[in-house]
Amino acid sequence: MSAPVLAAKEITKRFPGVVALDGVTVDFQAGSCHALMGENGAGKSTLGKVLAGLYGADSGHIEVAGKPVVFKGPQDAVSAGISMVHQELLFAENLTVAENLTLGDLPHKGIFLDSREMYARAQRYLDTIGAGVDPRRRLGELPISRQQLVQIAAGVGRGANVLIFDEPTSSLSQAEAARLMDLIRDLKSRGVTCIYVSHRLEEVFEICDTVTVLRDGKLVETAPVAGMSRDDLVRKMIGRALAASLAEDMALEAGEEMLRVEHLQSPGKFRDLSFSVRRGEILGLAGLVGAGRTELVEALFGLDPNVTGNVFVRGAQYRIRGPIQAMASGLGLVPEDRKRHGLVLSMNARENTSLSSLDHLQKLGFVDRKAERSLAQKYFDRMRVKARGIEASALGLSGGNQQKLVIAKWLAADSEILLVDEPTRGVDVGAKAEIHNLIRGLAKEGKAIVLVSSELPELLALATRVLVMRTGSLVGELPAHPGEEPVMRLMAGVA
Repeated sequence: MSAPVLAAKEITKRFPGVVALDGVTVDFQAGSCHALMGENGAGKSTLGKVLAGLYGADSGHIEVAGKPVVFKGPQDAVSAGISMVHQELLFAENLTVAENLTLGDLPHKGIFLDSREMYARAQRYLDTIGAGVDPRRRLGELPISRQQLVQIAAGVGRGANVLIFDEPTSSLSQAEAARLMDLIRDLKSRGVTCIYVSHRLEEVFEICDTVTVLRDGKLVETAPVAGMSRDDLVRKMIGRALAASLAEDMALEAGEEMLRVEHLQSPGKFRDLSFSVRRGEILGLAGLVGAGRTELVEALFGLDPNVTGNVFVRGAQYRIRGPIQAMASGLGLVPEDRKRHGLVLSMNARENTSLSSLDHLQKLGFVDRKAERSLAQKYFDRMRVKARGIEASALGLSGGNQQKLVIAKWLAADSEILLVDEPTRGVDVGAKAEIHNLIRGLAKEGKAIVLVSSELPELLALATRVLVMRTGSLVGELPAHPGEEPVMRLMAGVA
Protein backbone atom coordinates (compact mmCIF):
# COMPACT_ATOMS: atom_id res chain seq x y z
CA MET A 1 0.00 0.00 0.00
CA SER A 2 1.24 3.52 -0.86
CA ALA A 3 2.05 6.03 1.85
CA PRO A 4 -1.04 7.53 3.47
CA VAL A 5 -2.03 10.98 2.22
CA LEU A 6 -1.99 12.18 5.84
CA ALA A 7 -0.82 10.62 9.10
CA ALA A 8 -0.77 11.51 12.78
CA LYS A 9 2.22 9.97 14.55
CA GLU A 10 2.24 9.62 18.35
CA ILE A 11 0.32 12.88 18.77
CA THR A 12 -0.02 14.15 22.36
CA LYS A 13 -1.92 17.31 23.23
CA ARG A 14 -2.49 18.66 26.74
CA PHE A 15 -4.80 21.35 28.06
CA PRO A 16 -4.87 22.63 31.67
CA GLY A 17 -5.94 19.72 33.84
CA VAL A 18 -6.51 17.24 31.00
CA VAL A 19 -4.62 15.16 28.44
CA ALA A 20 -6.78 15.52 25.31
CA LEU A 21 -4.62 13.23 23.14
CA ASP A 22 -2.18 10.65 24.43
CA GLY A 23 0.22 9.23 21.83
CA VAL A 24 -2.36 8.81 19.03
CA THR A 25 -1.25 7.36 15.69
CA VAL A 26 -3.64 7.22 12.71
CA ASP A 27 -3.10 6.89 8.94
CA PHE A 28 -5.56 8.37 6.41
CA GLN A 29 -5.67 6.89 2.89
CA ALA A 30 -6.31 8.91 -0.27
CA GLY A 31 -9.90 8.94 -1.56
CA SER A 32 -11.38 7.38 1.58
CA CYS A 33 -13.83 8.60 4.19
CA HIS A 34 -12.32 7.99 7.62
CA ALA A 35 -14.48 8.43 10.73
CA LEU A 36 -13.16 9.65 14.08
CA MET A 37 -15.51 8.37 16.81
CA GLY A 38 -15.68 8.53 20.58
CA GLU A 39 -17.59 10.03 23.48
CA ASN A 40 -17.51 13.75 24.16
CA GLY A 41 -14.04 14.52 25.47
CA ALA A 42 -12.48 11.50 23.75
CA GLY A 43 -10.19 13.76 21.70
CA LYS A 44 -11.58 13.37 18.19
CA SER A 45 -12.23 17.07 17.52
CA THR A 46 -8.88 17.91 19.10
CA LEU A 47 -7.14 15.50 16.70
CA GLY A 48 -8.97 17.11 13.77
CA LYS A 49 -7.81 20.56 14.88
CA VAL A 50 -4.20 19.38 15.25
CA LEU A 51 -4.33 17.97 11.71
CA ALA A 52 -5.81 21.28 10.45
CA GLY A 53 -3.10 23.38 12.11
CA LEU A 54 -5.43 25.01 14.65
CA TYR A 55 -3.62 23.37 17.57
CA GLY A 56 0.04 22.51 17.85
CA ALA A 57 0.91 19.08 19.24
CA ASP A 58 2.93 18.90 22.46
CA SER A 59 4.73 15.86 21.08
CA GLY A 60 4.58 13.64 18.01
CA HIS A 61 4.35 14.87 14.43
CA ILE A 62 2.21 14.99 11.27
CA GLU A 63 3.19 13.46 7.93
CA VAL A 64 1.83 14.49 4.53
CA ALA A 65 2.45 11.91 1.78
CA GLY A 66 5.02 10.23 4.02
CA LYS A 67 7.02 13.39 4.81
CA PRO A 68 7.06 15.05 8.27
CA VAL A 69 5.59 18.55 8.34
CA VAL A 70 5.16 21.29 10.94
CA PHE A 71 2.04 23.46 10.84
CA LYS A 72 2.50 26.81 12.56
CA GLY A 73 -1.13 27.68 11.86
CA PRO A 74 -4.13 26.76 9.71
CA GLN A 75 -2.71 28.57 6.68
CA ASP A 76 0.22 26.11 6.64
CA ALA A 77 -2.28 23.22 6.64
CA VAL A 78 -4.27 24.83 3.79
CA SER A 79 -1.03 25.19 1.81
CA ALA A 80 -0.46 21.46 2.36
CA GLY A 81 -3.95 20.68 1.01
CA ILE A 82 -5.79 20.23 4.32
CA SER A 83 -8.95 22.19 5.20
CA MET A 84 -11.50 21.89 8.00
CA VAL A 85 -15.29 22.28 7.90
CA HIS A 86 -16.14 23.41 11.42
CA GLN A 87 -19.22 22.58 13.48
CA GLU A 88 -19.50 26.26 14.47
CA LEU A 89 -18.99 28.19 11.25
CA LEU A 90 -16.01 30.54 11.37
CA PHE A 91 -16.98 33.02 8.67
CA ALA A 92 -17.84 36.72 8.91
CA GLU A 93 -21.63 36.82 8.55
CA ASN A 94 -21.68 40.55 7.74
CA LEU A 95 -19.58 40.03 4.57
CA THR A 96 -20.66 38.59 1.23
CA VAL A 97 -20.03 34.98 0.22
CA ALA A 98 -17.31 36.13 -2.20
CA GLU A 99 -15.57 38.26 0.43
CA ASN A 100 -15.52 35.31 2.82
CA LEU A 101 -14.18 32.91 0.19
CA THR A 102 -11.30 35.19 -0.78
CA LEU A 103 -10.67 36.82 2.59
CA GLY A 104 -7.20 35.37 3.05
CA ASP A 105 -6.09 36.29 -0.47
CA LEU A 106 -8.13 39.22 -1.79
CA PRO A 107 -7.39 39.94 -5.50
CA HIS A 108 -6.32 43.49 -6.19
CA LYS A 109 -5.20 45.90 -8.87
CA GLY A 110 -2.50 48.00 -7.34
CA ILE A 111 -3.86 49.21 -4.01
CA PHE A 112 -7.50 48.65 -5.02
CA LEU A 113 -9.67 45.56 -4.61
CA ASP A 114 -10.39 43.76 -7.89
CA SER A 115 -14.10 43.11 -7.31
CA ARG A 116 -14.64 41.43 -10.69
CA GLU A 117 -11.89 38.90 -10.04
CA MET A 118 -13.10 38.36 -6.45
CA TYR A 119 -16.59 37.39 -7.60
CA ALA A 120 -15.25 35.30 -10.49
CA ARG A 121 -12.89 33.40 -8.19
CA ALA A 122 -15.65 32.83 -5.62
CA GLN A 123 -17.96 31.53 -8.36
CA ARG A 124 -15.25 29.06 -9.45
CA TYR A 125 -14.93 27.80 -5.88
CA LEU A 126 -18.70 27.36 -5.59
CA ASP A 127 -18.95 25.63 -8.97
CA THR A 128 -16.30 23.11 -7.87
CA ILE A 129 -18.87 21.45 -5.60
CA GLY A 130 -22.01 22.49 -7.48
CA ALA A 131 -23.17 24.88 -4.75
CA GLY A 132 -26.06 26.96 -6.03
CA VAL A 133 -25.13 30.02 -3.96
CA ASP A 134 -24.99 33.63 -5.16
CA PRO A 135 -21.48 34.93 -4.29
CA ARG A 136 -22.90 38.47 -3.92
CA ARG A 137 -25.26 37.55 -1.09
CA ARG A 138 -24.37 38.41 2.49
CA LEU A 139 -23.34 35.19 4.21
CA GLY A 140 -25.54 35.84 7.28
CA GLU A 141 -28.64 35.78 5.05
CA LEU A 142 -28.03 32.14 4.11
CA PRO A 143 -29.35 29.17 6.10
CA ILE A 144 -26.78 27.12 8.01
CA SER A 145 -26.79 24.37 5.38
CA ARG A 146 -25.80 26.86 2.66
CA GLN A 147 -23.17 28.48 4.86
CA GLN A 148 -21.69 25.02 5.32
CA LEU A 149 -21.55 24.53 1.54
CA VAL A 150 -19.60 27.79 1.31
CA GLN A 151 -17.15 26.46 3.87
CA ILE A 152 -16.71 23.23 1.86
CA ALA A 153 -16.30 25.24 -1.35
CA ALA A 154 -13.54 27.26 0.32
CA GLY A 155 -11.56 24.09 1.00
CA VAL A 156 -12.17 22.23 -2.28
CA GLY A 157 -11.85 25.36 -4.44
CA ARG A 158 -8.43 26.11 -2.98
CA GLY A 159 -7.25 22.64 -3.93
CA ALA A 160 -7.64 20.74 -0.64
CA ASN A 161 -7.17 17.00 -1.02
CA VAL A 162 -8.04 16.37 2.64
CA LEU A 163 -11.25 17.76 4.17
CA ILE A 164 -11.92 17.41 7.90
CA PHE A 165 -15.63 17.53 8.78
CA ASP A 166 -16.39 18.30 12.44
CA GLU A 167 -20.01 17.33 13.27
CA PRO A 168 -21.16 18.53 9.82
CA THR A 169 -24.83 17.52 10.15
CA SER A 170 -25.52 18.74 13.70
CA SER A 171 -27.43 21.80 12.39
CA LEU A 172 -28.92 20.23 9.25
CA SER A 173 -32.32 18.77 8.51
CA GLN A 174 -32.58 15.16 7.31
CA ALA A 175 -32.91 16.29 3.68
CA GLU A 176 -29.91 18.63 3.97
CA ALA A 177 -27.85 15.90 5.66
CA ALA A 178 -28.71 13.51 2.80
CA ARG A 179 -27.44 16.06 0.28
CA LEU A 180 -24.22 16.41 2.26
CA MET A 181 -23.76 12.61 2.16
CA ASP A 182 -24.10 12.72 -1.64
CA LEU A 183 -21.52 15.53 -1.81
CA ILE A 184 -19.03 13.54 0.29
CA ARG A 185 -19.48 10.51 -1.99
CA ASP A 186 -18.73 12.76 -4.96
CA LEU A 187 -15.62 14.16 -3.26
CA LYS A 188 -14.39 10.62 -2.54
CA SER A 189 -14.87 9.68 -6.20
CA ARG A 190 -12.59 12.62 -7.11
CA GLY A 191 -9.86 11.34 -4.78
CA VAL A 192 -10.48 13.75 -1.90
CA THR A 193 -9.86 12.25 1.54
CA CYS A 194 -12.66 13.01 4.01
CA ILE A 195 -12.05 12.80 7.77
CA TYR A 196 -15.47 12.61 9.40
CA VAL A 197 -15.97 13.53 13.07
CA SER A 198 -19.51 12.66 14.13
CA HIS A 199 -21.69 11.16 16.84
CA ARG A 200 -24.27 9.88 14.36
CA LEU A 201 -23.61 6.19 13.87
CA GLU A 202 -25.98 5.83 10.92
CA GLU A 203 -23.94 8.37 8.92
CA VAL A 204 -20.67 6.60 9.69
CA PHE A 205 -22.04 3.29 8.44
CA GLU A 206 -23.49 5.01 5.38
CA ILE A 207 -20.44 6.82 3.99
CA CYS A 208 -17.26 5.85 5.89
CA ASP A 209 -14.72 3.20 4.87
CA THR A 210 -12.62 3.20 8.04
CA VAL A 211 -13.26 4.19 11.64
CA THR A 212 -10.82 5.20 14.36
CA VAL A 213 -12.17 5.04 17.91
CA LEU A 214 -10.72 7.23 20.67
CA ARG A 215 -11.48 6.99 24.37
CA ASP A 216 -10.15 9.42 27.00
CA GLY A 217 -7.56 10.71 24.53
CA LYS A 218 -6.16 7.26 23.71
CA LEU A 219 -6.42 5.24 20.52
CA VAL A 220 -8.72 2.22 20.96
CA GLU A 221 -8.74 0.83 17.44
CA THR A 222 -8.64 1.66 13.73
CA ALA A 223 -10.64 -0.80 11.65
CA PRO A 224 -12.73 -1.12 8.44
CA VAL A 225 -16.38 -0.16 8.87
CA ALA A 226 -17.44 -3.18 6.79
CA GLY A 227 -18.17 -6.09 9.08
CA MET A 228 -18.48 -3.93 12.20
CA SER A 229 -21.87 -3.80 13.92
CA ARG A 230 -23.44 -0.78 15.60
CA ASP A 231 -23.16 -2.51 18.99
CA ASP A 232 -19.48 -3.27 18.41
CA LEU A 233 -18.76 0.37 17.63
CA VAL A 234 -20.68 1.66 20.66
CA ARG A 235 -18.88 -0.81 22.94
CA LYS A 236 -15.50 0.36 21.64
CA MET A 237 -16.49 4.02 22.11
CA ILE A 238 -17.78 3.86 25.67
CA GLY A 239 -16.11 0.69 26.94
CA ARG A 240 -19.40 -1.01 27.76
CA ALA A 241 -22.65 -2.08 26.16
CA LEU A 242 -25.20 0.73 25.91
CA ALA A 243 -28.27 0.12 28.03
CA ALA A 244 -31.48 -0.37 26.09
CA SER A 245 -34.02 2.43 26.05
CA LEU A 246 -36.17 2.56 29.16
CA ALA A 247 -39.04 4.36 27.44
CA GLU A 248 -41.29 1.30 27.28
CA ASP A 249 -40.62 0.33 30.88
CA MET A 250 -41.16 3.70 32.44
CA ALA A 251 -44.84 4.58 32.71
CA LEU A 252 -45.18 8.27 33.46
CA GLU A 253 -48.36 9.43 35.18
CA ALA A 254 -49.65 12.88 34.23
CA GLY A 255 -50.71 15.11 37.10
CA GLU A 256 -52.08 18.63 37.31
CA GLU A 257 -52.04 20.95 34.33
CA MET A 258 -48.86 23.03 34.44
CA LEU A 259 -48.98 24.95 31.17
CA ARG A 260 -51.88 25.83 28.88
CA VAL A 261 -51.55 27.77 25.63
CA GLU A 262 -54.55 29.28 23.83
CA HIS A 263 -54.45 30.79 20.32
CA LEU A 264 -50.77 31.72 20.51
CA GLN A 265 -49.38 33.38 17.40
CA SER A 266 -46.47 35.44 16.14
CA PRO A 267 -46.44 37.01 12.65
CA GLY A 268 -44.29 35.02 10.24
CA LYS A 269 -43.44 32.34 12.81
CA PHE A 270 -46.53 30.43 13.99
CA ARG A 271 -50.28 30.91 14.25
CA ASP A 272 -53.24 29.87 16.41
CA LEU A 273 -51.46 27.31 18.60
CA SER A 274 -53.42 25.77 21.48
CA PHE A 275 -52.25 22.90 23.71
CA SER A 276 -51.54 21.99 27.32
CA VAL A 277 -48.87 20.13 29.28
CA ARG A 278 -49.41 18.35 32.60
CA ARG A 279 -47.05 17.54 35.43
CA GLY A 280 -45.10 14.37 34.59
CA GLU A 281 -45.62 14.71 30.83
CA ILE A 282 -43.02 14.91 28.09
CA LEU A 283 -44.78 16.69 25.25
CA GLY A 284 -42.87 16.16 22.02
CA LEU A 285 -42.91 18.76 19.24
CA ALA A 286 -42.19 17.19 15.84
CA GLY A 287 -41.76 19.03 12.56
CA LEU A 288 -39.39 19.79 9.73
CA VAL A 289 -36.84 22.58 9.99
CA GLY A 290 -38.77 25.85 9.73
CA ALA A 291 -41.99 24.43 11.17
CA GLY A 292 -41.88 26.93 14.06
CA ARG A 293 -40.97 24.64 16.98
CA THR A 294 -37.95 26.61 18.19
CA GLU A 295 -39.81 29.89 17.70
CA LEU A 296 -42.65 28.52 19.88
CA VAL A 297 -40.50 27.57 22.87
CA GLU A 298 -38.54 30.81 22.62
CA ALA A 299 -41.82 32.76 22.63
CA LEU A 300 -43.01 30.88 25.74
CA PHE A 301 -39.77 31.91 27.43
CA GLY A 302 -40.40 35.58 26.63
CA LEU A 303 -37.98 36.01 23.73
CA ASP A 304 -40.57 37.13 21.15
CA PRO A 305 -41.98 40.64 21.68
CA ASN A 306 -44.59 40.14 18.93
CA VAL A 307 -46.32 37.07 20.35
CA THR A 308 -50.03 37.28 21.22
CA GLY A 309 -52.48 34.87 22.81
CA ASN A 310 -53.14 33.49 26.27
CA VAL A 311 -50.78 31.41 28.39
CA PHE A 312 -51.64 29.91 31.78
CA VAL A 313 -49.13 28.52 34.28
CA ARG A 314 -50.70 26.31 36.96
CA GLY A 315 -54.08 27.83 36.13
CA ALA A 316 -53.01 31.47 36.51
CA GLN A 317 -52.65 33.68 33.45
CA TYR A 318 -49.04 34.34 32.58
CA ARG A 319 -48.19 37.48 30.63
CA ILE A 320 -45.20 36.92 28.36
CA ARG A 321 -43.06 39.98 29.00
CA GLY A 322 -39.55 38.55 28.97
CA PRO A 323 -37.24 35.85 30.33
CA ILE A 324 -37.24 37.31 33.85
CA GLN A 325 -41.01 36.82 34.13
CA ALA A 326 -40.68 33.34 32.57
CA MET A 327 -38.08 32.32 35.15
CA ALA A 328 -40.17 33.75 37.98
CA SER A 329 -43.10 31.64 36.76
CA GLY A 330 -40.98 28.47 36.87
CA LEU A 331 -40.04 28.13 33.18
CA GLY A 332 -36.57 27.17 32.03
CA LEU A 333 -35.25 27.04 28.45
CA VAL A 334 -32.56 24.61 27.29
CA PRO A 335 -31.82 26.30 23.92
CA GLU A 336 -30.86 24.74 20.63
CA ASP A 337 -27.49 26.52 20.55
CA ARG A 338 -25.95 25.92 23.97
CA LYS A 339 -22.76 27.85 23.25
CA ARG A 340 -24.43 31.07 22.10
CA HIS A 341 -27.60 31.05 24.18
CA GLY A 342 -27.25 28.48 26.96
CA LEU A 343 -23.90 29.28 28.59
CA VAL A 344 -21.55 32.16 29.25
CA LEU A 345 -18.41 30.46 27.97
CA SER A 346 -16.07 32.94 29.67
CA MET A 347 -17.46 31.83 33.06
CA ASN A 348 -16.72 28.60 34.91
CA ALA A 349 -19.09 25.73 35.71
CA ARG A 350 -20.01 27.14 39.15
CA GLU A 351 -20.95 30.54 37.77
CA ASN A 352 -23.00 29.07 34.92
CA THR A 353 -24.87 26.69 37.22
CA SER A 354 -25.87 29.46 39.63
CA LEU A 355 -26.64 32.05 36.95
CA SER A 356 -30.42 31.59 37.12
CA SER A 357 -30.49 31.37 40.93
CA LEU A 358 -28.61 34.51 41.97
CA ASP A 359 -31.72 36.14 43.47
CA HIS A 360 -31.95 33.25 45.94
CA LEU A 361 -28.22 33.23 46.68
CA GLN A 362 -27.71 36.89 47.54
CA LYS A 363 -27.48 38.49 50.94
CA LEU A 364 -27.61 42.28 51.18
CA GLY A 365 -26.90 42.56 47.49
CA PHE A 366 -23.88 40.20 47.50
CA VAL A 367 -23.75 36.59 46.34
CA ASP A 368 -23.32 34.09 49.17
CA ARG A 369 -20.33 32.25 47.71
CA LYS A 370 -20.56 29.34 50.14
CA ALA A 371 -24.21 28.74 49.23
CA GLU A 372 -23.37 29.16 45.55
CA ARG A 373 -20.59 26.57 45.69
CA SER A 374 -22.84 24.14 47.56
CA LEU A 375 -25.64 24.55 45.00
CA ALA A 376 -23.30 24.21 42.03
CA GLN A 377 -21.59 21.14 43.49
CA LYS A 378 -24.95 19.46 44.12
CA TYR A 379 -26.08 19.70 40.50
CA PHE A 380 -22.58 19.24 39.08
CA ASP A 381 -22.52 15.86 40.85
CA ARG A 382 -26.10 15.00 39.97
CA MET A 383 -25.46 15.63 36.26
CA ARG A 384 -22.15 13.74 36.44
CA VAL A 385 -20.31 16.49 34.60
CA LYS A 386 -16.88 15.24 33.56
CA ALA A 387 -14.51 18.05 34.51
CA ARG A 388 -11.86 18.76 37.12
CA GLY A 389 -14.41 20.54 39.33
CA ILE A 390 -16.95 23.33 39.54
CA GLU A 391 -14.24 25.91 38.85
CA ALA A 392 -13.52 24.37 35.41
CA SER A 393 -14.03 26.73 32.46
CA ALA A 394 -17.28 26.15 30.56
CA LEU A 395 -15.39 26.82 27.32
CA GLY A 396 -13.07 23.86 27.94
CA LEU A 397 -15.86 21.31 28.49
CA SER A 398 -16.93 18.86 25.79
CA GLY A 399 -20.28 19.35 24.07
CA GLY A 400 -22.08 16.75 26.16
CA ASN A 401 -20.79 18.19 29.42
CA GLN A 402 -21.71 21.71 28.33
CA GLN A 403 -25.26 20.48 27.70
CA LYS A 404 -25.37 18.89 31.16
CA LEU A 405 -24.33 22.24 32.60
CA VAL A 406 -27.20 24.03 30.82
CA ILE A 407 -29.70 21.54 32.29
CA ALA A 408 -28.05 21.83 35.72
CA LYS A 409 -28.63 25.60 35.63
CA TRP A 410 -32.40 25.13 35.37
CA LEU A 411 -32.54 22.34 37.93
CA ALA A 412 -30.67 24.60 40.35
CA ALA A 413 -33.30 27.28 39.69
CA ASP A 414 -36.02 24.70 40.54
CA SER A 415 -37.79 25.19 37.20
CA GLU A 416 -41.06 23.24 37.09
CA ILE A 417 -41.64 23.62 33.34
CA LEU A 418 -38.68 22.82 31.09
CA LEU A 419 -38.62 23.87 27.44
CA VAL A 420 -35.96 21.60 25.95
CA ASP A 421 -34.81 22.30 22.37
CA GLU A 422 -32.57 19.70 20.65
CA PRO A 423 -31.16 18.33 23.94
CA THR A 424 -28.62 15.96 22.36
CA ARG A 425 -27.42 17.98 19.38
CA GLY A 426 -23.70 17.24 18.92
CA VAL A 427 -23.66 14.81 21.87
CA ASP A 428 -22.13 11.33 21.80
CA VAL A 429 -24.12 8.12 22.31
CA GLY A 430 -23.07 7.66 25.94
CA ALA A 431 -23.97 11.22 26.97
CA LYS A 432 -27.14 11.00 24.86
CA ALA A 433 -28.33 7.98 26.85
CA GLU A 434 -27.58 9.83 30.11
CA ILE A 435 -29.55 12.88 28.97
CA HIS A 436 -32.47 10.71 27.82
CA ASN A 437 -32.66 9.03 31.19
CA LEU A 438 -32.30 12.38 32.93
CA ILE A 439 -35.28 13.80 31.00
CA ARG A 440 -37.37 10.76 31.88
CA GLY A 441 -36.29 11.04 35.50
CA LEU A 442 -37.26 14.73 35.63
CA ALA A 443 -40.71 13.90 34.25
CA LYS A 444 -41.07 11.14 36.83
CA GLU A 445 -40.25 13.72 39.54
CA GLY A 446 -43.19 15.80 38.30
CA LYS A 447 -41.58 18.28 35.92
CA ALA A 448 -43.61 19.27 32.85
CA ILE A 449 -41.39 19.03 29.77
CA VAL A 450 -41.85 20.38 26.24
CA LEU A 451 -39.33 18.60 24.03
CA VAL A 452 -38.20 19.69 20.55
CA SER A 453 -36.04 17.24 18.62
CA SER A 454 -35.23 16.77 14.95
CA GLU A 455 -34.19 13.17 15.66
CA LEU A 456 -37.44 11.24 15.33
CA PRO A 457 -36.20 8.11 17.16
CA GLU A 458 -35.25 10.32 20.13
CA LEU A 459 -38.57 12.15 20.12
CA LEU A 460 -40.61 8.95 19.87
CA ALA A 461 -38.58 7.22 22.60
CA LEU A 462 -39.09 10.05 25.09
CA ALA A 463 -42.43 11.73 24.38
CA THR A 464 -45.60 10.68 26.22
CA ARG A 465 -47.55 12.62 23.59
CA VAL A 466 -46.51 14.12 20.24
CA LEU A 467 -47.73 17.34 18.60
CA VAL A 468 -46.79 17.77 14.95
CA MET A 469 -46.15 21.24 13.48
CA ARG A 470 -45.96 22.23 9.83
CA THR A 471 -45.32 25.74 8.49
CA GLY A 472 -46.21 27.34 11.81
CA SER A 473 -49.42 25.42 12.52
CA LEU A 474 -50.33 22.39 14.63
CA VAL A 475 -51.45 19.69 12.20
CA GLY A 476 -51.89 16.67 14.45
CA GLU A 477 -51.59 15.07 17.87
CA LEU A 478 -50.46 11.48 18.43
CA PRO A 479 -50.19 9.29 21.54
CA ALA A 480 -46.94 7.87 22.92
CA HIS A 481 -44.82 5.71 20.59
CA PRO A 482 -46.89 6.22 17.41
CA GLY A 483 -44.14 5.02 15.07
CA GLU A 484 -42.23 7.12 12.56
CA GLU A 485 -44.54 6.79 9.55
CA PRO A 486 -47.62 8.64 10.89
CA VAL A 487 -45.40 11.41 12.28
CA MET A 488 -43.52 11.77 8.99
CA ARG A 489 -46.79 11.91 7.06
CA LEU A 490 -48.08 14.77 9.19
CA MET A 491 -44.73 16.58 9.04
CA ALA A 492 -44.62 16.35 5.25
CA GLY A 493 -48.33 17.07 4.68
CA VAL A 494 -49.04 13.65 3.16
CA ALA A 495 -52.61 12.47 3.77
